[in-house]
Formats: sequence, structure tokens, C-alpha cells
Amino acid sequence: MTSKNTICLWFDGTALDAAQFYAQTFPDSAVVAVNHAPGDYPSGKTGDVLTVEFTVMGIPCLGLNGGPTFKHSEAFSFQVATDDQAETDRFWNAIVSNGGEESVCGWCRDKWGISWQITPRILTQAITHTDRAAAKRAFEAMMEMGKIDVARIEAALKG
Repeated sequence: MTSKNTICLWFDGTALDAAQFYAQTFPDSAVVAVNHAPGDYPSGKTGDVLTVEFTVMGIPCLGLNGGPTFKHSEAFSFQVATDDQAETDRFWNAIVSNGGEESVCGWCRDKWGISWQITPRILTQAITHTDRAAAKRAFEAMMEMGKIDVARIEAALKG
């Protein structure tokens, strides 16, 4: 990888599976390299996939098969800005239907434990709107949602 800043994500032997899913699901994403362990290590053997270099929507990442010690949490998430309901649905459904789980306010988690915020651009515009009453309505609507419903956000914004 040539980037000076790369996100390192810890996996329990499933880094390649996750990287391949992200590459198939998100635009501007790819598996760049698969690196095998040159020797035995605490959670694997010589020749096992140790790291996977990949990009998620242009962001360089490294998947490390470090074992079961550390788990992902909502303290880290990928935030994906979507242009419309169809794109929101496509990304949300891809994550959730592949063993992931729904959460609230546009958040979901994939089957590897990585959290994703699938955020329509209209939501960001609505909750930061200069009309604070409109922003509050949109925010309150969002607080009642799992996957974001663009039409409901637009309706709340209009009042």
C-alpha cells in the first residue's frame, strides 16, 4: 500500500472473506493483495492468510487475521453517503442480508462486526438545515428509524 494512513481492521481468520464482500458490494473497492504468514503465529500457521490489503470506496484498509482477542464496536464505523433511497436500500440490504444486523438511525453491522452508517445525503442536509425547527423534525424522524427512509426525512423537513 502506498498510503501513509491505512485503516487496520482486526479479524478472526476472515479478513479475505470480508475484503472480497466489500469489493463486490461498494464502488471503488478492491482486494489489492493477500499476504501469507511467513511463520507460525499465535492465531495461525505458516502459509495462512495473515493480512489482506484492500480498499473500501477508495479508502485503503488492511485486514489483519489476528485471532479472537479483539472485537469490533460501534466506536468505529464506515459512513457511506448515499444519493437516494435505491442506493441506501442496496447498501443496507447487502450488509444485513449477508449475515449482518440492523441497528438504529441508519446504522447496521456486517457479519464480521464492522459497523456501517448508511446515510442519505438528504439526511445530513436536513439535520444541519438553517431552519432549526425543520432540522429538529428531521432529526426526530431519523431517531425512529432503522434504515433511513428518504421520503420520511423529506416530509419531516417540509413540515
